[in-house]
Amino acid sequence: MTSTTATTPIGATAEVELTIGGMTCASCAARVEKKLNRMDGVTATVNYATERAKVSYAQGVLVTDLIATVVKTGYTAEEPPPPRIETPDAEEADAEEAVERDPELSSLRERLTVSVLLALPVVLLSMVPALQFDNWQWLALTLAAPVVVWGGLPFHRAAFTNARHGAATMDTLVSVGTLAAFGWSLWALFFGDAGMEGMRDEGFSLTVSRTEGSSAIYLEVAAGVVALILLGRYLEARSKRQAGAALRALMELGSKDVSVVRDGREVRVPVTALAVGDRFVVRPGEKVATDGTVVEGSSAVDASMLTGESVPVDVTVGSAVTGATVNAGGRLVVEATRVGADTRLARMARLVEDAQNGKAQVQRLADRVSGIFVPVVLLIAVGTFGGWLGVTGDTAAAFTAAVAVLIIACPCALGLATPTALMVGTGRGAQLGILIKGPEVLESTRRVDTVVLDKTGTVTTGRMTLQEVYAADGTDEERVLRLAGALEHASEHPVARAVAEGAEARTGPLAAVEGFENVAGLGVRGTVEGHAVLVGRARLLEEAGIALPEELVAFKARAEEDGRTAVAVAWDGTARGVVTVADAVKETSAEAVRALRALGLRPVLLTGDNRTVAESVARAVGIDPADVIAEVLPRDKVDVIERLRGEGRTVAMVGDGVNDAAALATADLGLAMGTGTDAAIEASDLTLVRGDLRVAADAIRLSRKTLSTIRGNLVWAFGYNVAALPLAAAGLLNPMIAGAAMAFSSVFVVTNSLRLRAFS
Repeated sequence: MTSTTATTPIGATAEVELTIGGMTCASCAARVEKKLNRMDGVTATVNYATERAKVSYAQGVLVTDLIATVVKTGYTAEEPPPPRIETPDAEEADAEEAVERDPELSSLRERLTVSVLLALPVVLLSMVPALQFDNWQWLALTLAAPVVVWGGLPFHRAAFTNARHGAATMDTLVSVGTLAAFGWSLWALFFGDAGMEGMRDEGFSLTVSRTEGSSAIYLEVAAGVVALILLGRYLEARSKRQAGAALRALMELGSKDVSVVRDGREVRVPVTALAVGDRFVVRPGEKVATDGTVVEGSSAVDASMLTGESVPVDVTVGSAVTGATVNAGGRLVVEATRVGADTRLARMARLVEDAQNGKAQVQRLADRVSGIFVPVVLLIAVGTFGGWLGVTGDTAAAFTAAVAVLIIACPCALGLATPTALMVGTGRGAQLGILIKGPEVLESTRRVDTVVLDKTGTVTTGRMTLQEVYAADGTDEERVLRLAGALEHASEHPVARAVAEGAEARTGPLAAVEGFENVAGLGVRGTVEGHAVLVGRARLLEEAGIALPEELVAFKARAEEDGRTAVAVAWDGTARGVVTVADAVKETSAEAVRALRALGLRPVLLTGDNRTVAESVARAVGIDPADVIAEVLPRDKVDVIERLRGEGRTVAMVGDGVNDAAALATADLGLAMGTGTDAAIEASDLTLVRGDLRVAADAIRLSRKTLSTIRGNLVWAFGYNVAALPLAAAGLLNPMIAGAAMAFSSVFVVTNSLRLRAFS
């Protein structure tokens, strides 16, 4: 997000995010969005669940202009403050406690508690004739009045504000309905027969059947509906804050201060004072302050809070570490490479926040419906009153049916259906190391039928590693590896590094080399432990007059058929063995391919390597050789994706390198390994923070689960309103039942979305 000052115009297009206050339903969000989009050069998206507006605006528009437009519409707007730095106690507090401390929620809970305590006796007196005593109705009025006036004040205030701006929202329906019921009751009590001593109400009824004439009172409707809707509003607000808890937790993961090394001394400074190039100390148990490279020490780092991976990762000098991860072992000195908004944690939080502020196509339809819903309901209520009065002549029954229509018609469930599921789904994804860029990504995952896997760094580790050592008869394998590793240690070639690292790991410290010589394109030679050693291609040995024995030739041929690189080893004029290296397949890749198949996806392996190597990797992970596309130049990967799409396939692409970025952007769904390059991550739709291909299957499952939750919410929300309005208009719903059903509809949608928090 690019934030701007409130007084400086922006050249070209800029973006700002505004916090919108005063919205109480989806139709409020639709009004604000509509007003902002009417401004020249402004494109806005308003999200009711997150209470945020994401606004793009052109040159000449000021942020103050945007805020003024929102205020004129009847709401408040401001730029959100930077993430709040919590105290350690607050940081460690349980998410539930953080929700409960919310001042807005506390105020709503207080209003709800008082309203329920006063409304409950009113409801019981009105609906249970056995409890009614002489003049009970006056006690009911005394108890109901504070509920309607004070308890319902937020609804009345919002309805009045909206009316001043020529608009109607869900608050209008609640306010008009409850005040009408209360006003009728006052008229009946003071000017009708309801105030007479000995008056009795017939009690609870599911339908509009009521005491006729001027003795009918609706105090239980006025008080009960206010209490029920306050309950629904409280549960909805509480659930919405729980839905966003994952993002808030992500934003608060970072360190607050750090020990920086300056002039040989450690100085404790706020983490905001860190600059690129600063060296800072991370002691055991401390968080890494920012992204950097280890320059001293070795340890194990717990990155589970960012990647979802529970096993700590070993780091040493030269290893990259990520801010907010925890040092689980020894003391480290780290050189900062990224600070502030450029860190991996900040970018993750930004991606999640952008996703939560977006809107899927299905939500845009719901917003359009919500925008016209309230005026239509007001017309239906008037029509219901007139219809009942004309057909039955029963004013009380007509009034009851009209109030039921007003009370039950709440568009909140429609407005909450998508954003709450999106908030919970993206937040849960962040906890598991899966970053979903936007709601449109969810719709893409449902259609995908083919997943293209880049080989190097995605299916394989991306670096050469030692595989096997084969010694000729009469020669010790360990000695072959020790001498070959010592000589290769002096070379910078990737194959040489793999042999040297493998030898050091298996045999211990390597011996010194004398007279080292690199033979371009063939290998290396030198003296190790007094022996003249040759390591490289068979041709290097042949040129030295050394022939490979049959057994070494056969082993070398088998290794190369399996896609491994074979290196011959000789010393003192005799071939002694063959060492093989390869870009090793990740241990989890085969399991990942099985998981992708279980999702109905067809895996395809894409690589620039030769077909022999590619098919060897494909066999190892369970990909059909017919689905191997090998010897593809980086610039041709886009052509492969387009060809597959031209065959009618919907293609997902998983990659990690710079040369994968264009293909990731071209695919219907791009998944970037978080261990890869920034270019690949920026071009993708989903980022897998952990470098584990299994997470690709998890990401697709989570996306599909989130989308199915959204659809379930929308089916419920649309179905509820389609079914409830005719029932209310037909007189088949008591207003109390209507109020309870309306409150339940919003709570159902939010709690259904919260089930995504259990995704694993």
